[in-house]
Amino acid sequence: MDMKAELRKRIWSLLMREGVARFPLPVYGRIPNFAGAEKAAVRLSALPEYRSADVVFCNPDAPQRPVREMVLRDGKALVMATPRLRKGLLLLEPARIPRRAFGKASTIRGAFRYGRPIEPWDIEIDLKVVGSVAVTPDGARLGKGHGYSDLEYAILLECGALGPETPIITTVHDFQVLGEGAIPMTDHDVPVDIIVTPTRTIRVGKPRRRPSGVDWSLITEQMLHEMPILAELKKRGRRPLKS
Repeated sequence: MDMKAELRKRIWSLLMREGVARFPLPVYGRIPNFAGAEKAAVRLSALPEYRSADVVFCNPDAPQRPVREMVLRDGKALVMATPRLRKGLLLLEPARIPRRAFGKASTIRGAFRYGRPIEPWDIEIDLKVVGSVAVTPDGARLGKGHGYSDLEYAILLECGALGPETPIITTVHDFQVLGEGAIPMTDHDVPVDIIVTPTRTIRVGKPRRRPSGVDWSLITEQMLHEMPILAELKKRGRRPLKS
């Protein structure tokens, strides 16, 4: 088992052992849901990066559902990636959704019902929220091991939907914050700028280097088949970066 796999197992086991893991259970193999996810979302809402954002991109995992509902209630546009990017991206516009349905719309099933497909070339994202298995105060992030969050960033960057300075924030439990240097990072791993837990906000001091786009050497024909958004990007080519 490699170091990243060991770290994931350690965090998943810790959350289960301490009784802070929440449905869906077990959390192994997932971006883990955690007790206090709503408090972390409220803390995120106070950040100037969130307050100034008109369009927020958020992952579809359970612990960030409170963030997605909050985005809609605050009148901001929400962009969600569909699971494994197989159906591309969905745009949820609060003006087009009944307020009573915001909670439902913030789920994966609800997003398909109340959102509409959107091409990454047609959006400008002000803030990206990601889920994590673990993070460190120096911005290193560990996902569940499939690389979809990193690929989402690379796609959005190449499409010009966000830029190299677009803030990236994660919400996690305090148990998911490790010591600096604990998470090894590769060239295609995307770091975070801000970590929000139910009890604190951590701003990364010195930003880490981000990937400059899609590493096509890692993209297989199967991935192009399963994720049409990738095949379309390869055909269209890169767009100018958002400033």
